[in-house]
Amino acid sequence: MLLAHIGIETIAAETAAAAAQVLRHEPLPDLVLLDLMLPDVSGLELLRQMRSKKYFDKLPVIILSVLADPEQIREGLNAGADRYITKPYISNNLTNVVLDVLRTGRRQNA
Repeated sequence: MLLAHIGIETIAAETAAAAAQVLRHEPLPDLVLLDLMLPDVSGLELLRQMRSKKYFDKLPVIILSVLADPEQIREGLNAGADRYITKPYISNNLTNVVLDVLRTGRRQNA
C-alpha cells in the first residue's frame, strides 16, 4: 500500500516459487523487493538463482528483511542485491530508496 500510495504498481508473491513464476513472464518488473525469509526457499537463494542468469543482469533487487546482522547484510549485497533495508523501516526511507533505484537502476559494481 505504501508504494501504491506514491503511484507504483506492485505485484506480490508470497513464496520464491510464486516470485519465479512472475519473473518468467515479460515484461520483467522494474524492481524486485525481496524478503530473505520466504516459506519455501530463502530469498538469498532466489537472488543467487536470479543473478546466475544473464537475463536478470539489469533487474535491480532491494532486500527488505528483518535480518539485520552486518554479516547477513554483506552476504545479501555480495549475492547481488543493490540495496539492503532492514525492518522495521521508516516509510520515507523505503520510498526514497525505491524511487532512487527506479531512477538510477543497478549499482555500477553490481
